[in-house]
Amino acid sequence: MFSLHKKRLLAHAFLALAAVHGTAFAQTPGKPAERFQGIGREATAKEVQAWDIDVRPDFKGLPPGSGSVQKGMDVWEAKCASCHGVFGESNEVFSPLVGGTTADDIKTGHAARLKDPAFPGRTTMMKVATVSTLWDYINRAMPWNAPKTLTTEEVYAVTAYLLNLGGVVPDDYTLSDKNIAQVQQKMPNRNGMTTQHAMWPGKEFTSGAKQGAGQPDVRASACMHNCGPEPQVRSALPAHASNNHGNLAAQNRLVGAQRGVETDGGNGKSGKPGQAEMKAGADAGKAAAPTALLEKNACIACHGMDQKIVGPGFAEIAKKYPGKKDYLLGKIKAGGTGVWGSMPMPPQPGISDDDAQAIAGWLAGESAAKP
Repeated sequence: MFSLHKKRLLAHAFLALAAVHGTAFAQTPGKPAERFQGIGREATAKEVQAWDIDVRPDFKGLPPGSGSVQKGMDVWEAKCASCHGVFGESNEVFSPLVGGTTADDIKTGHAARLKDPAFPGRTTMMKVATVSTLWDYINRAMPWNAPKTLTTEEVYAVTAYLLNLGGVVPDDYTLSDKNIAQVQQKMPNRNGMTTQHAMWPGKEFTSGAKQGAGQPDVRASACMHNCGPEPQVRSALPAHASNNHGNLAAQNRLVGAQRGVETDGGNGKSGKPGQAEMKAGADAGKAAAPTALLEKNACIACHGMDQKIVGPGFAEIAKKYPGKKDYLLGKIKAGGTGVWGSMPMPPQPGISDDDAQAIAGWLAGESAAKP
């Protein structure tokens, strides 16, 4: 048997040997293909291009294309208005995108109401300094329930429509890679961002910095003694939203520090999201929710089981329309507005007939639903 002391010596010797070999290996000259022969391959230009989609403030990375305000309005109403409002007012879901800017702001490049304590809130058009930020975020993250599904033309068009709502471009405008730099010169808060700190986006955009041209200001002189207790930062979900997307504890990987809190009201051992909550309406005990279909078709992005998110909760719908499968089927496929408030539900042409039938039947209270 090895003593604890000998085990520690062996461990230290092993680590030292690994460090020596690692250093020598890391210093081996040559291309990656020479140093790692037989392990993997270099990414092709096409593979790199698929990941390299960011658009910089100088518009490097912006793909060629164009989109009109009119086209953007059509895309917006079909894919964006359900969350952001028909006119970017966002209603009760997200912070407003449009509002708080004036024609004078477009002239000066400073959103004056950012310094007005009486103004009720800050919209996206008040804060954003670069039009590339709008284009890039819409391209990579929208729509919420299906990111990266917009075509290049649709991204240009939605960006143009948002700029039109903010009074930056006229109704008949077509935004493109050829004229987007001109639009940048009309952004209401284009002069509201500084790069003098040199932390972002880099020295190529920086005329100078506090510690010298292109040098990040990392020499803070703030007081660092006699500090208060270290804050304990943690996140929490309100009770009504804790299980909107199933049990968090069953969805986290088994490595790392974050395990996820139990949100299904049970012991979380089922391994299936939301098993304790997957019942709704007057017939809650008769038909288990078709969980896989709701997740597959992104229904739970806008509807909670028992509570409203963007649209009404499934329990409310089931209670209001028992036995009305055909009516519910039509609403799922065609969308609608005005029944549950001002927020429209866009049409769902991507959902298959079988899936729509199963979900409508479950909401109507049928005794069995497609798993």
